[in-house]
Amino acid sequence: MATTALTHVRASAALAPRLTLGEETLKFIRRKPLGAAGAIIILALMAVAAFAEVLAPYDPYHADYGLQFARPSAEHWFGTDEFGRDLMTRIMYGARIALFVGFAASFAGCTIGGLLGVVSAYAGGKLDLLLERLMDILLAFPQLILALAIASILGPAVQNVVIAIAIPIIPRAARVVRATALSVKENVYVEAVNALGASRPRVVFQHIVPNVVAPYIIILTAQLGGAILAEAALSYLGLGSAEPTPSWGLMLSGSALSYAEKAPWLAVFPGIAISLGVFGFNLFGDSLRDALDPKLRKG
Repeated sequence: MATTALTHVRASAALAPRLTLGEETLKFIRRKPLGAAGAIIILALMAVAAFAEVLAPYDPYHADYGLQFARPSAEHWFGTDEFGRDLMTRIMYGARIALFVGFAASFAGCTIGGLLGVVSAYAGGKLDLLLERLMDILLAFPQLILALAIASILGPAVQNVVIAIAIPIIPRAARVVRATALSVKENVYVEAVNALGASRPRVVFQHIVPNVVAPYIIILTAQLGGAILAEAALSYLGLGSAEPTPSWGLMLSGSALSYAEKAPWLAVFPGIAISLGVFGFNLFGDSLRDALDPKLRKG
């Protein structure tokens, strides 16, 4: 009786029409309005970064010492800095660095960590033990502290910031993906493929990796906001982008701190940009996790 009922359920699931991408998007918006708001913020930041040349009213590097510390006005919506540069323009161009570092570091860290997690789970034995102890060593350090130490060794540069932020992400992604890969490894179809004599790379990339994509995406989106915040922190400490590069963290250091009373907009507007970026990715990441994680999915 139970077998017949299970057969009917599977048949109904197979015959149920699949939702299109547009229908899935509308479903996500209805069920996760905060996640949709986060996606809108992310898309807006990406649009600003992509079309900065068109949207920005001024050259981000042009200095006009006659307009030093100009208050926000119709000509300069966010005011100007100590060199007379338009702050809104520099924030628009700063979105490029924030998003580039955020995406590059998160993708690199999560991809390397995910692959190490799959290899560790599938291989087992001494290799698994060795990789797990290496992950434990990296996890022993707070994420920002480890990034700070690596950036100090490599020196201030955008590519070094990407490396410094990506390395602390690796063990976190490896742990999440490894846990899923261990459960996938025990499935009957994986044992059947192994029994048929399939090579290890084929088993890993064709049968295990596709089944750990969901946790990989979840950890990737979860790390994006933290990567943007870490880039701003490193630039603030002088270990990221250097002047005159428009970077949100760099805008908060030096001039914003020195002229906090005289020109508070130097700190307020870059701070709002950082907060929006982190807030948007965190909202979207949390909602995406709820949508993709079977344990949290409702209907």
